[in-house]
Amino acid sequence: MFTGIIEEIGTVRRIERGAKGARLTIGAKTVLDGTKIGDSIATNGVCLTVTSMTADSFAADVMAESLRRSGLGVLQSGAPVNLERAMPADGRFGGHIVSGHIDGTGTVASLRREDNAVWLAVHAAPALLRYIVEKGSVAIDGVSLTVAAVDANGFSVSIIPHTGAQTILLGKRPGDTVNLECDVIGKYVEKLLGPHQDEPGGITMEFLAQNGYGF
Repeated sequence: MFTGIIEEIGTVRRIERGAKGARLTIGAKTVLDGTKIGDSIATNGVCLTVTSMTADSFAADVMAESLRRSGLGVLQSGAPVNLERAMPADGRFGGHIVSGHIDGTGTVASLRREDNAVWLAVHAAPALLRYIVEKGSVAIDGVSLTVAAVDANGFSVSIIPHTGAQTILLGKRPGDTVNLECDVIGKYVEKLLGPHQDEPGGITMEFLAQNGYGF
């Protein structure tokens, strides 16, 4: 499990593509401290297992499903990536629950500066937007962010200077692809409610919406 608090920006050094999957080699420093083979490192929000290491890099295999669901498949050598180690049991929960399992991708619509912050607008499919709610949490390229606004086409977040400096988000341009992971709690609630929504007297999606829980 991760928290969406990025530890460092790494650099893609090598991409070895197979028939459907790939192997990534990432240059890094901070996330290698205490890391061993078999540990997990979120790379642009995608949970990857470390298969080999050097003093300043790690390698990981990326299966076909991860390439289909995320933007890892379009990375090129030299590209910067957000990196975060899995949260230790005694670690601080600085962001929100991030599994590292990407739900899909979005497209950067715009970046707009407002005083010391930058508004990032992202277009996303309805299948993802149903789980994105105003003042809720979303992970963009692995970064835990609070949703400021949602409409029929996408959503917006406000990036503070510290987050902008510690991640790759401010380097994005309109049209760029970003990895999205929706809040897992909403997905579990929908799954649990599914078989019981029509039962009289039970909790329904309409009941939740009327009481401030939008999906």
